[in-house]
Amino acid sequence: MSEIIDAKGLACPEPVILTKKALEAHGDIVVLVDNTTAMENIRRLASNAGCSVEIADEAEGIFRIHLMKQGGGTPGNLTPEYLSCNTDAPLAAAGPTVFVIASDTMGRGNDELGSVLMRAFIHTAAELESLPDVMIFYNAGVKLTSEGSDVLDNLKKLEEKGVTMLVCGTCVNYFNLTGKVAAGVVSNMYDIAGILSRAGRIVQP
Repeated sequence: MSEIIDAKGLACPEPVILTKKALEAHGDIVVLVDNTTAMENIRRLASNAGCSVEIADEAEGIFRIHLMKQGGGTPGNLTPEYLSCNTDAPLAAAGPTVFVIASDTMGRGNDELGSVLMRAFIHTAAELESLPDVMIFYNAGVKLTSEGSDVLDNLKKLEEKGVTMLVCGTCVNYFNLTGKVAAGVVSNMYDIAGILSRAGRIVQP
């Protein structure tokens, strides 16, 4: 019989945390959530953990997510796909290089100038020989990943080159950008905190 995890109404990243803990203790669980962000985050976690995933869209916006372990995988032993495996990387940077974009402007003083600088930074980043492994967008930085952003082409170029981009789901909701993110993956604070805790180098322009 499946273990039932009721994560309806919980703020990000609680549904993911509860799911991870449940998978550590049980091989067959059902998670109930009431928003697409939580559903996608749990689906991604389960996929990385090697679980089978079945999602049913029930009444009143409730998602029923059935997860079953396959091959004995456990979330606690995952090797995140965003970690760098580059053997030529400097020993000092044992973890991934992470660019943290916390605003749609760069620096303080003048927002118009800051916007110009941020566009230049993203454009330059896309041309670097040594690319970041991960780019994290939160607070007003999520605006850069949304439809109509001046830097979308450069962000998509970075994605094509293998850079993982995580976009804070709470921030997307706050700025009313749900459904408008055009680059990166809408993620959660659990994933973001996990990447930052393992980073070999963090760059915040």
